[in-house]
Amino acid sequence: MTELTAEATGETVGEAKWNALRDLERRVPLLDKASVRFQVLAEGKRGLLGVGFTPARVLAAVSAEPGDVEDAPAVEIDESELARRVRGVLTHVTDALGLHCRIEIVEDEGSLTATCTGGDLGLLIGKHGQTIDAVQTLAGAIAGGSSEERKEIVVDASDYRSRRRATIESLALNAAAEVLRSGARVALEPMSAAERKLAHERLADEDGVTTVSEGAEPNRYLVVEPA
Repeated sequence: MTELTAEATGETVGEAKWNALRDLERRVPLLDKASVRFQVLAEGKRGLLGVGFTPARVLAAVSAEPGDVEDAPAVEIDESELARRVRGVLTHVTDALGLHCRIEIVEDEGSLTATCTGGDLGLLIGKHGQTIDAVQTLAGAIAGGSSEERKEIVVDASDYRSRRRATIESLALNAAAEVLRSGARVALEPMSAAERKLAHERLADEDGVTTVSEGAEPNRYLVVEPA
């Protein structure tokens, strides 16, 4: 076993522990947070009107198998406030589910994608993606800022989004082929609004068919019919 340590600071002891955990997670992607040991080196002092402030300082330690440790040195990641809020939501959710995973965040001007990797994440994904869709909605609601700065929040796990997209497009194309063959309407399984949009877009340029959504949430579904 290899003993890894990370020293970090923060405005509070809790923030310092969180920063130390992030450092360890970068070196041990499948870090078991419950096995991390903390030593508070300094409680920190807020000071008066910003004068005399000293940060809290902690030392985190964990034992890990040599094969679990990445060779690349730890690199400090400068995340936005939105990214930190999303990471916090996902950390709380995955910890509550008893899942150990690495959270990677990619952010651009219009969207933020948080991807969970490592181990069996079926519990996070849920049946037909119901759980991960709910977590995505929760993350967007909690982490989203004002309407001016709001971005699309995407939560992914084990490449679920791309696999689900491929499945939906295949279902849509098969339904279109059946409509062209039989001339009858074909209803797909109930889907979320985002998934119905994927199917709509995939068939938008297909000759001879059109699509329409029917039913009530949460069982609203897409119907493919002759154009």
